[in-house]
Amino acid sequence: MMNFRLMLAVFFASASAWFCAAAQENPVKLSYKVNADKSVTFNFDKTDPGFYTVVLKFDQLTNTADPGNRKFEARGYSGTLTTLTPTNKDQGIGFSYSYSSIRGKLNPKYNSAFVYTLPAKNGAKMRAVESSFVNATYFGNTTPEDWKVYRFSTKEEDTVTAIRKGVVVEVKDLYDSDLVDGIAYTSKTNDLIVEHADGTLANYRGLKKGSFAVKVGQTVYPGTALGVNSKSNGGNVYGVSILLMYLKSADFESVRNKTMATTKSLYGFITPHFCIDGNADAILTSQQEYTVSYLPEVIKKEFTKKELKQQVK
Repeated sequence: MMNFRLMLAVFFASASAWFCAAAQENPVKLSYKVNADKSVTFNFDKTDPGFYTVVLKFDQLTNTADPGNRKFEARGYSGTLTTLTPTNKDQGIGFSYSYSSIRGKLNPKYNSAFVYTLPAKNGAKMRAVESSFVNATYFGNTTPEDWKVYRFSTKEEDTVTAIRKGVVVEVKDLYDSDLVDGIAYTSKTNDLIVEHADGTLANYRGLKKGSFAVKVGQTVYPGTALGVNSKSNGGNVYGVSILLMYLKSADFESVRNKTMATTKSLYGFITPHFCIDGNADAILTSQQEYTVSYLPEVIKKEFTKKELKQQVK
């Protein structure tokens, strides 16, 4: 049977705010195998170990029960999504299909009060500024009710560190810093995405080209050096933007053929709590300067027993 592969990727682009939807090459590749018992197994291969949600759409399906829930989790570099079993075991299954995929575990259970570290070395000072939603600012869209993005800036170039334990699932190291005066927004930023154990994602944007200190598949911890912050948009400070998000919908039809003015996010956004000097559980105030504080109970709360033993040595 002929099969048709379709992918709709949703990703973010911002220095001061972001959200856009576009098509690109699918990072998840599906294939199928007809087994000796005439069942059909659908397998996946992909380019990073993180979660993807895959939606299978069967345009034709005969001699098998409808699989019902056609949303599947793909985690790791390869694996099996599902197997179709023939109703009449003497005949093969007839099918044609398409599929869509998006980064993230659909509707993960997460703790909204989880405490993160600030993205800099212990004792460093940085200013936190809330960023606006680019589609509302420039394209007439509506800002999501849960939208929250902070840009953290320092007066001098400095190291950007991980705010929580997780696995690096994406690195984009392509662009020189944009130092052109008068530019309010650019999507040409170097990005890094870390997936956390609860399925949430931290998107670090605005790292200096060539400064990345980690690679895809690597486990990072609070305080792990990720790269170096950079100037952007003609500014005179160095910064990095951080967006905490989770996949709340895999309704690809709702964003298909939408414009920047009408598209809606398939992701939900998290207002993070941070550990700062003098407060182990703070929600940041925009335009305020904070001192980074590494409290052991925050740094090590997701460590395994083996990792804790290694810290003692």
